[in-house]
Amino acid sequence: MRFNIEGEPMPVVVCELESGEMMITEKGAMSWMSPNMQMNTVGGGIGKIFGRMVSGESMFVNTYTAMNGQGTIAFASSFPGCIRAFEIQPGSDIVCQKSAFLASTSGVELSVFFQKRVGAGFFGGEGFIMQRLSGQGMAFVEFDGYIKEYMLQPGQSIIVDTGYLAAMDSSCSIDIQTVPGLKNIMFGGEGVFNTVVTGPGRVFLQSMPISQMAGCLRPYLPSGK
Repeated sequence: MRFNIEGEPMPVVVCELESGEMMITEKGAMSWMSPNMQMNTVGGGIGKIFGRMVSGESMFVNTYTAMNGQGTIAFASSFPGCIRAFEIQPGSDIVCQKSAFLASTSGVELSVFFQKRVGAGFFGGEGFIMQRLSGQGMAFVEFDGYIKEYMLQPGQSIIVDTGYLAAMDSSCSIDIQTVPGLKNIMFGGEGVFNTVVTGPGRVFLQSMPISQMAGCLRPYLPSGK
């Protein structure tokens, strides 16, 4: 499989498949394809369906297979930002925000990633339920806005406002800490909790979470009667 990512800030990844190669994608992510791409909708078993339902994703995924020769298929981002390609290998899983997965080759497994710490589970907001990409193959992930990547050393941490954590290596850990000081909480406008990511591993931070954009636009939208 060959691919090319182009067109930021509304990017698309165009994949060229050999005969018999297959791609997996979320419902509605396919943008265009050659006529010989065969679609099939699958659920992947009761456990996987339930996990995807809990994570807020569609309970089913679509597979596209190139039949009788080379095929072309494209997947476009749903929000201004960027698409990143990750080479997934055994032992090098990627954990990303629950809406980030765009498409992958057939060897990549999608599962729900729950935080081990109780605090992160109850107060992590958008960071509570995330997606784990494991197995082996190429995965395409969409992020909101510009992406800043940090390489954290063992024990090194970074504090992130809720929603700005786009992805991280599974070797990283996350926890939740309270914003210090009652005045900061009441008048700082930064909420009550922050996410703390600790290395070792890469962490990917996004500059424009869709939730932040929605909050900025809300005062300008007409209210329902």
